[in-house]
Formats: sequence, C-alpha cells, structure tokens
Amino acid sequence: MNIGIVCYPTFGGSGVVATELGKALAYKGHKVHFISYQQPVRLDLFSENIYYHEVKVSDYPLFDYQPYELVLTSKLVDVVKFEKLDLLHVHYAIPHASAAYMAQHILAKEGITIPFITTLHGTDITLVGKDVSFEPVITFAINESNAVTAVSESLKQDTYKHFKITRDIEVIPNFICFEEYKKIEDSDFLRKSFAPNGEKILVHISNFRPVKRVQDVIRIFDIVRKQIPAKLLLVGDGPERHKIEELCREIQACDCIKFLGKVKDTERILSASDLFILPSESESFGLAALEAMAAKVPVISTNTGGIPEVNLQGFSGYLSNVGDVEDMAKNALSILKDEAVLNQFKQAAYQQAQQFDIHKILPMYEELYRSLIK
Repeated sequence: MNIGIVCYPTFGGSGVVATELGKALAYKGHKVHFISYQQPVRLDLFSENIYYHEVKVSDYPLFDYQPYELVLTSKLVDVVKFEKLDLLHVHYAIPHASAAYMAQHILAKEGITIPFITTLHGTDITLVGKDVSFEPVITFAINESNAVTAVSESLKQDTYKHFKITRDIEVIPNFICFEEYKKIEDSDFLRKSFAPNGEKILVHISNFRPVKRVQDVIRIFDIVRKQIPAKLLLVGDGPERHKIEELCREIQACDCIKFLGKVKDTERILSASDLFILPSESESFGLAALEAMAAKVPVISTNTGGIPEVNLQGFSGYLSNVGDVEDMAKNALSILKDEAVLNQFKQAAYQQAQQFDIHKILPMYEELYRSLIK
C-alpha cells in the first residue's frame, strides 16, 4: 500500500505514535509518506520506503496567523496526485482531519478517490476539542472521515460525550516497539551515574504542562526519599518547569533530583530506573506509562482516562485518585522497599506491556486500510 501519514512532528504522544506506526509499515514493505511542517523527531529518512514532504507556510504580512490548514490541504492534494497515494491517515483531529476532508473533495473534482482515516489521540478531544470555537469543525470532520479510531475505550466514550458523533469509532490502542529496548546496552553505567550509592531511581517523563501535575511527582518523591535512599529523574520540559524547580528548592531536594530535559531515546533512561510516576489529571491512554513498562519499570499512576486500560492495579503497578499524593507515595514504597516485590512488579509490568506489542497492533491498522481501499 502507498500511505500518507499526517502528524505533528513534536515529542508529544500523537507524533511519536504516528511516526513509529509509519516506520513499522515501511519495514513491512508499504510505502509511507510523512506530511508535516517539520521532520518528525523520531523519523529516520535513510530507512527504506519512507518519504517526507514538508508543509511550507509562507510568511505573508497580510496574515497575523499563518493559514496552516489551507497550506496543508494544498500539500495533501499535491502529494496524493503525484505520489499516487492509496489513502491518508491523519493523526490528531485539529486541523488534520478537516484538511484531509477538503483535500479529498478537491481531488474528487479531478476524478481521484482518496479515503482518509482520523485517529484521535486525546487532547484534540478532551482539551482543545472542548473549546466551543472548534466544536462544529471537529464534529463535522470526525463524522465525514471514512474511518475513525481512538487510542483507548476511555477516549472513545469521551468523544461521544463531548461531540455529536453519528458514526462508529474503532479502538486501536497505542503500541510499543520492543526492538528499541533490546538495543540498550549501557543501563548499568547509567544507573551508577544517576545513583552511585545504589539509591532507588524514580522517573517521570512529560511535557510539564499543568495537566501532568509534575509538582505531585516532587511531593511523592519527597515522601519516598525520607524513608529510603532515592533519586528522581525528570525528563522533558514545559511551562511548569519553573514551579517545579521552586518546589525542589523549597523541600531542599535539589541534590536528589536531576532535570534531563528533552530526550529522544527515553528507553535508555527508563532501562536504568526502578519506578515510573504518572500523576496526571487526564490521560487518554498513558503512552509514557506503557513505554516504562516495556523497560520493566512498574508504574505508580492516577486512575483517570485510559490509564487503567494500560496499568493494571496491583499487577504492573498501582492506581490512585488524582491528587492523592500520600496514597501514591505509600504504593511506591510498598514496591521499592522489598527487592523481591520490586522484581515481581518489574516482570509483571513487562508482561502487561507485551499486550501492546506493535506486532499485535499493526495488523489492526492494515486490516482497516485494506477495507477502505477496497
């Protein structure tokens, strides 16, 4: 198949999932064309069957805000026509689904049929989508898509709750590429550099937005470190960083907490860690938790959104109510204090992650693609 993938190129979950999906499709022999305003961070253009088409937005003085949706539409028309694509797979509803709809109808005037799939990832529905100024367009674009998928049952139900959707939504969960974790060789070296005295290593990865509640991570860690020797790794960056740094100083824990910034190969950091903390207010799926589990790292998380579909209570980790820092710290200590218990949870986390192996998820997308092309 000749597939066009439209995504954001950033470190966020939707861009990562779209990129990894495209790479897996290309490895199986499909031709995959990525269409975005910048090369996705995890995309290797030296790989066979992968192509990248940049959406170039010109800086006209007429516009205060550049019309990316229109430029994207024109680019989709161009790529479909000249690369002879079989279908478009757009990730994140805004503005990719509406741009695909417009491109589809422009191409229809020229006798070209191109179906498009919209995959909903989370904040396009639960955050941005709730803005009344976007609601009519999102509703229309979802209903007019040839197929719609959501990354969790929770997100599917949220979509039906917040929008007047009149069509079916298929749940195809996020996935993990275990091959990336098998390449890791220096986890012992990293572990010693982060925790030279054998401290337990807790880790959090996010974009440091308020919804991620990173300050709760600090508070959880503060309780844990007072009972056992521990270090905390914070991977990512974002608008809440200055508040997090202030809290680190306030509790006098700066020597125990390391800010690593934006890291591409997070699996290396995870492989050197003991416990992953995810205290988010909302998560449509919890991809960061799944990535941790694939590295044999159990998860302490909230019980919101799609997280319970990934992190199983008492098996791969524990779940608590949003904001219940004391309960999350208690659960963390119950795992970390006993080496045998920790190893049991590590193996269980890995076992649970295998349910989301890309080799199990990829055929679901391929089957959907073929049903639309027929």
